[in-house]
Amino acid sequence: MAKKISILIVDDEESVRDSLFNWFIEDGYHVECAEDARKALTLLESEEFDIILADIKMPGMDGLEMLKRIKALRKDSIVIMMTAFATVDTAVQALKDGAFDYVTKPFDPDDLSHLIRNASKQITLSEENEILKVKVISLENVEDLIGSSEAMKNVLHQIESVAQSNASVIITGESGTGKELVARAIHANSSRKFFPLVSVHCGALSESLLESELFGHEKGAFTGAVYNRKGRFEMADSGTIFLDEIATISQKMQVELLRVLESKKFVRVGGNKEIASDFRVICATNRDLKTMVEKGLFREDLFYRLNVVNINVPPLRERIDDIPLLVEYFIKKYCTSMNRPLITIEPAALKRLEEFSFPGNIRELENMIERAIVVGNGKKISLKDLPLGREVVNPTFESLDDLEKHHISQILSKYDWNISATAKALKIDRVTLYNKIKKYDLKPAGK
Repeated sequence: MAKKISILIVDDEESVRDSLFNWFIEDGYHVECAEDARKALTLLESEEFDIILADIKMPGMDGLEMLKRIKALRKDSIVIMMTAFATVDTAVQALKDGAFDYVTKPFDPDDLSHLIRNASKQITLSEENEILKVKVISLENVEDLIGSSEAMKNVLHQIESVAQSNASVIITGESGTGKELVARAIHANSSRKFFPLVSVHCGALSESLLESELFGHEKGAFTGAVYNRKGRFEMADSGTIFLDEIATISQKMQVELLRVLESKKFVRVGGNKEIASDFRVICATNRDLKTMVEKGLFREDLFYRLNVVNINVPPLRERIDDIPLLVEYFIKKYCTSMNRPLITIEPAALKRLEEFSFPGNIRELENMIERAIVVGNGKKISLKDLPLGREVVNPTFESLDDLEKHHISQILSKYDWNISATAKALKIDRVTLYNKIKKYDLKPAGK
């Protein structure tokens, strides 16, 4: 067996527990036992089991009630019900409540072993399916890394060079340049491509939420932690973890991250069991980490641990030759998604795009093309369909609310809707910023 399947046997009869324990140990499974439902549920709070064999008739809480509680916490758990008092009603009820199967006592060892093997195959298939899903997601949009300019050829060459290694990578560049696409391309061309690429947007989470997100947590670790949860480091085992907006993490999290990168081991929040995970780390930032190190805002040892290889993604204004290719790609993308006939762009409109500075980079170009397809009525995108050169000079506002709304919107756009960075620039806390966004119904461009 590639993975040692774990089984929990729950039965109030010691002879049944002993018999099953010995059978499954001989078959190579990891086995533990509990004599009643409450002890089993307590055990399940601290340990995860692949298969649970539970008797229906037990003193106190019966097997059907235990089944409901297990499914409420972990709906994918495989639970097989056992009883010496088989009836059609109890069998139907067990299956309705989510049981994998139903067996009657006395057991035939061969039949029971066959049933456990079938359950084990389902577990393996489910895990392979999850890996495949993540792989598909990780490969999604890798083809969006478009460009034939010298600047992009250099980026593609760096991706090819670094992909097969396990070296840590920091991807730098302005907001909207496609840093996450570069991370996906590195993973998709690496030996880890058949395992997950797990992304974490560090700037969107508070310190406590980020800690739980990265390391996972145990049930009861904090208010709202009603079950054990795997962290992103654990989920990225054998694959890659992508830490976006790495410059936004706190000093405390920098220390924790350094420790994990050095040992590849960590403990879930509220837990005491050390968990090992083999992952590759890729980071991205739109800030100058070296300057942050000089100012004491980012740990020097963490910086050098992460910055084994640096790939800088050029802004769109430095790769003007790629604009026609990108425009063609976005036209195909949005005409297809909107179920519209394929259109083209007028030469004058394309020329104007090539002259534009694009402070929002590729993301801004994509939004422009999407908008032009929505508002345009012809077979070509014309200059009038593009929101270029329509700046508002010295806008006036009738109320302070209007002024505040405009200013917050501008700062959010400047920091690419990074809540932490925007709140810091506005000198307000994140909760206040969220309240302002809700009050003024602010949304990112294109949403």
